[in-house]
Amino acid sequence: MAEARHEFVARRLRALIASGDYAVGQSLPSESALCAEYGVSRGPVRQALASLAAEGAVHLSRGRPAVVRSDHSAQTLDTFTPFSQWARRTGRRSGSKTLEVSRRRASAVAAQTLGIDIDDFVVEVVRVRYLDSEPTMIERSVFVDSVGSLLFDFDTDSGSITDYLTGLGVRFESMSHLLDAVSADAVDADSLGIAVGSPLLRERRTSRDENGIAFEFADDRYRSDQVVFSIVNSRTVDPRMIAPDNPGS
Repeated sequence: MAEARHEFVARRLRALIASGDYAVGQSLPSESALCAEYGVSRGPVRQALASLAAEGAVHLSRGRPAVVRSDHSAQTLDTFTPFSQWARRTGRRSGSKTLEVSRRRASAVAAQTLGIDIDDFVVEVVRVRYLDSEPTMIERSVFVDSVGSLLFDFDTDSGSITDYLTGLGVRFESMSHLLDAVSADAVDADSLGIAVGSPLLRERRTSRDENGIAFEFADDRYRSDQVVFSIVNSRTVDPRMIAPDNPGS
């Protein structure tokens, strides 16, 4: 499928921001200048800038050029994008190094999260994920056995586990996320090339199928100097402004 024009513009601008060509605090060219540079109309340029704003990369003001807010790669949580797809979208090259793929009894945390017994088997995958050959995230995923067993026929260094499982009919229908900050332990530090105790952004994610049944519990730890998270919310409605269903009651 051909890349949409707004995606092309957004990808190019992300790469220029990440490389420092457009520094934090610097204004991007005007919409008309971007149209001329990339050979597109204002519509794709505005879509591209809106995407960058949603990711926290730029700030938009009416009547003024966009201003760079961050040169970090931003992972959005309003919709889930597998790491490999997200890297491509941001103009980066992704990579993987598998540390472990194993079947074992569920831990207490995994059993509680996945709604299984502690004696049940699960499949655990531990991988280091790279952006442009730089270790960026350590990924620990625990799958119920019926789903995780599918991965024994997959080269987990080759790409997205999510895409592979989706191709086999596994439905990632919904996900819940918990975000916090943790200090790097010895495995984190060795895998990511950082010092023990360095700050990491942690995302704990639970994936559920079309029936609401949990089948994956993940603990992903990102280098805080490499990635930021972007969450886009709609305006909160003041409950006092909502008319009651039965105003006369």
